[in-house]
Amino acid sequence: MPTLLGIDIGTSSAKAVLFDTERAALLATASQEYPIDKPAPDRAEQDPDSWWSATVRAVQQVLAQTDPAHHAIAAISLCGQMHGVTLLGADHAVLHPSIIWPDQRSAAECAALVDALGTARYTAIAGTLPATGFMAPTLLWLQRHDPALLARVRTVMLPKDYVRLRLTGQAATDASDAAATGWFDVAAGGWSQTIIDRVGLPAAIYPEVLASSAQAGTVTDDAARALGLPAGIPVIAGCADQPAQAIANGLIAPGAASITVGSGGQVFTPLSPADGQALATDDRLHVFNHAVPETWYVLGATLSAGLSLRWLRQITGLTGGEGFAALSDAAADLAPGADGLIFLPYLSGERTPYMDPLARGAFIGLSDHHERGHLARAVMEGVAFSMRQALTISRDLGGQVERVIAAGGAMESVVWRQIMADVVGLPLQTNQLIEQSGLGAAVLAGVGVGVYRDFADAVAQVTRYGPVTEPDASRHARYDALYQQYADLYPRLRTDFHRLSAL
Repeated sequence: MPTLLGIDIGTSSAKAVLFDTERAALLATASQEYPIDKPAPDRAEQDPDSWWSATVRAVQQVLAQTDPAHHAIAAISLCGQMHGVTLLGADHAVLHPSIIWPDQRSAAECAALVDALGTARYTAIAGTLPATGFMAPTLLWLQRHDPALLARVRTVMLPKDYVRLRLTGQAATDASDAAATGWFDVAAGGWSQTIIDRVGLPAAIYPEVLASSAQAGTVTDDAARALGLPAGIPVIAGCADQPAQAIANGLIAPGAASITVGSGGQVFTPLSPADGQALATDDRLHVFNHAVPETWYVLGATLSAGLSLRWLRQITGLTGGEGFAALSDAAADLAPGADGLIFLPYLSGERTPYMDPLARGAFIGLSDHHERGHLARAVMEGVAFSMRQALTISRDLGGQVERVIAAGGAMESVVWRQIMADVVGLPLQTNQLIEQSGLGAAVLAGVGVGVYRDFADAVAQVTRYGPVTEPDASRHARYDALYQQYADLYPRLRTDFHRLSAL
């Protein structure tokens, strides 16, 4: 029976997923962690070889967990963390640790990129303004601060593409991952020479761009020996982690969206302009290419979603899952509004809708009657308000939304999921599938080799939805008023945030 292997190169670990196509069931999953290196407070780097070694161990683990009868793998595909840059020299030798998405060193370069073309022009081409940690400002930072290193670079690669290089020996990327670099023309589907030439960076270091479902090579003899697999297995190009998760959630066309609350928070809304209609963009969020052909998606992001509740758990002396449960229980006993307390979840700066790395978190309305439960409920509501902002802008861009899929570990909390439904005023559908990014990569492999006729066939066979959380009309009405107060706060406090960040 043919199986599919999905590999997810995340920020903290590599995961392998072995999927049985006949029974539409996960056979095994495995995960191997690796560190994020912080050589300076504003840096975030990883050793690309740690991705490969973790991948090898994870694949070996899923093989060890399953009957050899399931090892007839029809295809492999990958997904992974977005934006980061791996610098390769001659013979694909790694020249420097990969500079990944949480890296903050390139704020000045973000401004320089926008100044070079103007906000409207840059956004119209790239589908986004540049943000620290994106490939474009990172390379511009190297041009300014380490030109000798940049001069040695022959190829730049995104994280999952480096692992695929180790699998196949072939350098390439796909449109969905390239779209999130800040160098890509999202409407034309290729590297933007307009942006690259305007800032004077090398034009020959960017890899070939493939369709996400295209074959990018086969497993080499060396990779096969390391993994314990036969050589020659087709390797499909793959995609960024957000489109991979969307595939597993069934988000392959307009009509639905997802709200994901993990460490960060994301609103994902498929977008498909009508024939002859230009692709709409907005500098408050990101419009990127989907893994599905002729489809894009609107991505709104908040950087500290689940991280905000993790921070609260830490400073209140709680630990582990029991700590999260205690915060949820305390929050559940309170009415909407947390007795006059609003939280701004900008602990790491913010993306949507402000694109402001100097934004700062805040509790507004604190008084001596507020207790731990009030803080917890305010955090959950503040993150939900942030997700509502992103969803509202996404719908304004033409992203039709009739239902919303709730995803991410935080949405497993019944309390937080109900708050989210009440804030956005839409039913939230759960997904019964686990390891959604890795599974999406596995499904993409199946589309690439014809196990599935197309993406619609794949979703029909694989995706399994769970219970629906309905919004409460009276609570939604209360949250409408609170949301307006929330939305008014950042513009009033922006100057203070920036002053405080300089202290």
